[in-house]
Amino acid sequence: MSTKIITKFLVTAAVLLSLIILIILVILGGCSGGEPALEAVPPKVSVISIKPQSQVLTTELAGRTQAFMVAQIRPQVGGIVQRRLFVEGADVKVGQALYQLDAASYTAALAQSQASLAKYRATLKSAQATAKRDTELVKINAISQQDNEDAQATLLTAAADVQVAEAEVQTARINLAYTRITSPVSGRIETSTVTPGALVVANQDSALTTVQQLDPIYVDVTQSTTELLRLKRDLASGVLQSNGDGEASISLKLDDGTTYNQPGRLKVSGISVNEGTGTVTLRAVFANPDHLLLPGMYVRAVLEQARNDQAIVIPQKAVNRSASGVTTALLVVDGKVEQRELTLDRAIGNQWWVTSGLKAGDQLIVEGGQKVRAGAAVQVQDANAQAATPSTPVKEG
Repeated sequence: MSTKIITKFLVTAAVLLSLIILIILVILGGCSGGEPALEAVPPKVSVISIKPQSQVLTTELAGRTQAFMVAQIRPQVGGIVQRRLFVEGADVKVGQALYQLDAASYTAALAQSQASLAKYRATLKSAQATAKRDTELVKINAISQQDNEDAQATLLTAAADVQVAEAEVQTARINLAYTRITSPVSGRIETSTVTPGALVVANQDSALTTVQQLDPIYVDVTQSTTELLRLKRDLASGVLQSNGDGEASISLKLDDGTTYNQPGRLKVSGISVNEGTGTVTLRAVFANPDHLLLPGMYVRAVLEQARNDQAIVIPQKAVNRSASGVTTALLVVDGKVEQRELTLDRAIGNQWWVTSGLKAGDQLIVEGGQKVRAGAAVQVQDANAQAATPSTPVKEG
């Protein structure tokens, strides 16, 4: 009898245990069933609204500085250098004396030519008197016609001799002046290649020194024909508008990365293409009052060539590039994520200039895009409003 009671008790306990286990499983199932409800909450993404803006098209080109004027100083007469009349590396003015040559022989040549002129003038005076007298005598048949004609010819020869002598005096005076060599331009003078005592000859190949005008100064840069053709095509189609009348604004970045403090103007655009490099040369003029720019310096010129009044510029972080080179961006359309292919023109700082794929009013995802996929529903928040929210200052460490 006791055995039956024990067996009944065990069966009852097993049933109760099964009920308890079933209840626990039901409770756990109910808890796990709540998880999908949490996953159904759409993730948040930050977006910006696309707004076209006026954008200036700039091109950064490498170039070299060139002196505005260069004068190579050479002697126009030969002689011994007596004195150098300038300080090497200093600024000189136009007409300033640079060298003095030995002028003794040229002074003597001038005196000789002046004496010859005086002699021929005396001869001319005598010939004039003879010709005048013979003209009267021939009228009364006191002399023959032949004698009168000879007197008139002698007068003409004497007059010509005077003109030749006057030219020789002028030549001698010019040669004497050339013994004092002056600067034809204002600028900075380089080192001298000769010293006092050196013999120089007229129009020699080697220059005595060089004077370079540095204010203003030229900057020559090169642009590829590919970029130039694309610019002309966009201007012709109306995509871009011209930024000037042939004198576009241009700024300089120096070799140390700093920006030159004087603006420049584009003066000359190349008319021929370099066959070796496929580039054209552009020339700009810059004021250089402090002589900060020196000939031969390497610079980077930022040239303003055109503008687009409806340009679309977006942050680079919002653009994705596939392994095949396709560029895309994520947008929010009707509360859902949409992937769109873009065409990019160029980088402008940390932004991309987009030529196709976006339009005004599109909502571009700039943050949170890595957590969503195309077609997913999302919650939208304005990235600009979020950036304007005050945050706790961070101390610089």
